[in-house]
Amino acid sequence: MFATLLIIFVSSLVVIALFQRLRLPPVLGYLCVGLIIGPKAFDWVSDSDALPLIAEMGVVFLLFSLGLEFSLSKMIALRRVVFGLGTLQVVTSGALLGAALMLMGMPATPAFLLGGGLALSSTAIVSKELTSLGEIFSSHGQNAIGVLLFQDVVAVLLLTLVPVFAGTSDQAWYWALPLTLGKTLVLFVGLSLTSRWLLPHLFHEVAKARSAELFVLLTLAIVLLTAWLTHLLGLSPALGAFLAGMLLGESHYRHQIEADIRPFRDILLGVFFVSIGMLIDLRLFASHGLLILGLTLGLLLIKGAVVAGLVKLRGSDNETAWRSGLALAQGGEFCFALMTQMQAGNLMPAELGGLLLAATFCSMLLTPSLLRAAPRIAAYLHRKPNQEVQLEEISAINAEVQGHVVICGYGRVGQSIGRVLRNAKQSYIALDNDPVRIEEASEADSSVHYGDSHRGELLIAVGLERARLLVIAVGQTSIALAILKEARRVNPSVPILVRTRDDSDFAELKAAGASEVVPELLESSLMLAAHALVLLGYPGQQVEERVDQVRRDRYRLLHGFYPGAEDDEA
Repeated sequence: MFATLLIIFVSSLVVIALFQRLRLPPVLGYLCVGLIIGPKAFDWVSDSDALPLIAEMGVVFLLFSLGLEFSLSKMIALRRVVFGLGTLQVVTSGALLGAALMLMGMPATPAFLLGGGLALSSTAIVSKELTSLGEIFSSHGQNAIGVLLFQDVVAVLLLTLVPVFAGTSDQAWYWALPLTLGKTLVLFVGLSLTSRWLLPHLFHEVAKARSAELFVLLTLAIVLLTAWLTHLLGLSPALGAFLAGMLLGESHYRHQIEADIRPFRDILLGVFFVSIGMLIDLRLFASHGLLILGLTLGLLLIKGAVVAGLVKLRGSDNETAWRSGLALAQGGEFCFALMTQMQAGNLMPAELGGLLLAATFCSMLLTPSLLRAAPRIAAYLHRKPNQEVQLEEISAINAEVQGHVVICGYGRVGQSIGRVLRNAKQSYIALDNDPVRIEEASEADSSVHYGDSHRGELLIAVGLERARLLVIAVGQTSIALAILKEARRVNPSVPILVRTRDDSDFAELKAAGASEVVPELLESSLMLAAHALVLLGYPGQQVEERVDQVRRDRYRLLHGFYPGAEDDEA
């Protein structure tokens, strides 16, 4: 097992470094690593009983992190997506794919059972890519996450039905379905009570101890215990981890928990994607390449069109519909487990199973690229008919505003900037693509609007051509660059401040037109250094001069500004 993990980590290190240079998603790198080192290619790694368990833990940690972002209140707001759109998507896609499998010669029962499996999408790939692209709270992002959550429950139901139809279980399907749903309800109620009465006290006691090690251990224990209990109930461990994260998402310790989980999540999730790639037989691509290509395109087109059509029927615009369809068009990891069980139960021929596994893998392989190209694809396929109405409304509201500040990104940083500007009697207009956040903020502030800030027409609608300053406060550098380039096209002379995590992208942001880049890590380090010198006995004036000198060397526009100095004097 140690040799297996060593080969996986070293191979991943080389391939992911290469993919980073080529600006390709890391998910594709992990899948390619599994494809190359697996027993059906170079055979560097043999089958191991422990590897699937380690890989599954990656999905567990991913779903727990995702649950932290989607608190219970947000999930209640998404109930129509989870149970409405989710049900329609699985039923419609499963019926169409099942009918297609019957045309390929499969009997009706296993065909529709497998059609339901193919209707499921990849929770791991879609949620990870949407998070990395900063689109998890967009309209299509919330559609995708809501449907994926419903699919996780359906996956458990389908896996429960395989032994029933294979004749290896004494339980009838009409008992298996309500029993699984009842277990899910019991799990949710139990976790709700625990998160309300027990976990806050545990985290409070650990926080009082001021031990980072204890906090990490408690977080890991909660994730693993939840996954274990869910497994004992015969449900998906990832579903239980998501529910636990969702219920902890409203606690005061959410951000610390998320930071502690991230390293474990990323490494284990990489192992999961490698294990998926190891299932594919490369020889099939040589002998049935065109057939696999056709099956892949058929799967993507059927599922993508179904999701897009359903989202459109629910009243969404064309772009949201197509981007939701592209996000959910691929096959999922649960389908691999379903096909493996069906082959073991003689419900499907091995040859067809190998072809469908390869097609599902190819659809997953294409998904990161599709998600990154989704804005251009959606714009090419359809334009938003109601987008112009929205832009006209925003333009009318802000038609008389001049000399204002435009804030792109209204998260914690953007809201802090807005409060400072409001106290200074400076008018501003904020943009954000999180509908839940905008709905809450707009109740108290009419200057906040929903929309993607990198759209030039939206920047024109909020009066960027008349603005005194643009502040880009989004967390993703790639999104900040897109906004920056579009803003410079709209108004080449407006000063632009860009918030970034560190100095790593400073040159690229400056080259794209940023007037100044403010890295969070630099500012926090300067504040810590200033306080350290004061505590060491240095005169306050001398400390301020030293810090100002660093800023003069680092900043061109903000050389006289010392954040926090006025607060200390007050």
